[in-house]
This record gives sequence, structure tokens and C-alpha cells, in this order.
Amino acid sequence: MDTMTTARSLDRTGRTIATFVVFDAAAELHTMADGEVLELLTDYYPPLLTDIESWCRATGHKLVSSERTATGNRLWIQKHDRNVTGSRLAMVISDDGLEELLSPLGFALAAALEGMDVSLFIQGPAVRVLGRGFRPRLRGWARPFSRLARSGMARSGHISAQDKLRQLVTLGGHIYLCGPSMQHFKVDREDLFLRDLQIVEYLTFMSVMEQADIHLYT
Repeated sequence: MDTMTTARSLDRTGRTIATFVVFDAAAELHTMADGEVLELLTDYYPPLLTDIESWCRATGHKLVSSERTATGNRLWIQKHDRNVTGSRLAMVISDDGLEELLSPLGFALAAALEGMDVSLFIQGPAVRVLGRGFRPRLRGWARPFSRLARSGMARSGHISAQDKLRQLVTLGGHIYLCGPSMQHFKVDREDLFLRDLQIVEYLTFMSVMEQADIHLYT
């Protein structure tokens, strides 16, 4: 594969979080012509490779080949445009803890990257996530170590909760905020770091859930 002509090369070694790597790969492929090949360099981490393979199958891109190198993995992804008529995901997020936000936002990003229509209903303490300058913290005795935890997570590719929400919006995701929760937890509309969010109550999001194929509650 050394002789393959590539249009772009993307080095994401050092990052093992699949949504981080795939978001950047998808952005590169978006600027390329159909049939062009992206060379992607990653760490050797089998779960990451499996996720990239799954993403390619879901979106229509072709993982032409991959090889183990002295420093990690080298993959060649050929762009293929395809109209993805994916499922709809409706997710309720209620917790604002550092660890508690990881999985729901990771699933939401993964779904959006695979072409699903993603809607989040953010309620309870989680509405704080939309406030400017918010930084989630660990729970209990580990709370003082939140900064160290965030730093370690960032090195592997776990970007902040707010950056994940920005990515989700970039991918076409929809974010609904619970109005009563905003009032209870003192989050003002003027303090939101994202604009044009839909501030609603349960009945509005129930209509969204009725149209969804997949429901997740956290």
C-alpha cells in the first residue's frame, strides 16, 4: 500500500477515542472528491480500528487497507458519497458529572457520525453543561482530582463536554433544554454558550421520541 496515491494524510496518533479520530477523519473526507483516498495514522489500539471499520460500513466509505507500523496503525480510507437515511436517536441526559457525561455524549456523537438524526433532551442538573465556562467534576471523594482527570482524558481524545456538544451541532444534532430545569438550577438563556437552542418541556420532547427508532436515558 505504500504506492497508493493519497489526497490527504491525517495523523491522529496519541488519541485513542474513536469519536475524536473519526470526527476529524470525516471532516477531511468532506473536503475531498468521491474516490479520493485519505491516509489515517493512529495508535495501535484494536477497539479504535474496529470502530473505524464499523463507521466506514455505516457511511459507505471504504477502508481499503490497514497495516501495523512501528509506531501504530496506518489506514487508507476511500471516500464514497452516499445518501445516509439513518435511524433517529432520542436521548435524555440528566447528570452533569464528569464521568456521567462521557457515555451519553459519546453515544450521541457516534450516532451522528454514522448518519443518524440525533436529538438530546437535557434536563435536571445537566442543564448546567450549557452554561458558559462550565466544567464537569468528579463525584464524591474524587472531586478534588477533577482537573487531573480532565487532563488525562484530554490526552486520549476526550474533549470537553461543551466541545462534544459543538461537534454534535456541527453534525446536525438537535439540542432541547428543559425550561423548568433551567429555572431550578439557575441557568439563564443569556448564559448559554450555544445559541438557537430549543427550550421546552416534556411534551415537546415526547413528540420527538415518538418519531425516534432508538431511545436512551441517562
